[in-house]
Amino acid sequence: MKSLSRRDWLKMSGAFVATAAMAPLVFVSQAEASTLVSKASVHYQDHPSGQDMCSNCANFVPGASGSAFGTCKVVAGKISPHGYCYDYVPM
Repeated sequence: MKSLSRRDWLKMSGAFVATAAMAPLVFVSQAEASTLVSKASVHYQDHPSGQDMCSNCANFVPGASGSAFGTCKVVAGKISPHGYCYDYVPM
């Protein structure tokens, strides 16, 4: 059995620490992605409910322009600024 030199041991330790430091980033990204719900589960519709619409919702992330589709912090997929769902949270 060959003993490890101090240099080899430090290289392996550094690689382990770097890998361990990256692991939470990977797991957080996967966890965040899995928390988005389907449009059907929140009864998403592409039209407003009265004055309530995605562009006025705290969960809406706007697209490039005011009329462009955006995303949502809760619902998966492209979201119309004029859409509405049961998870609507007024700003």
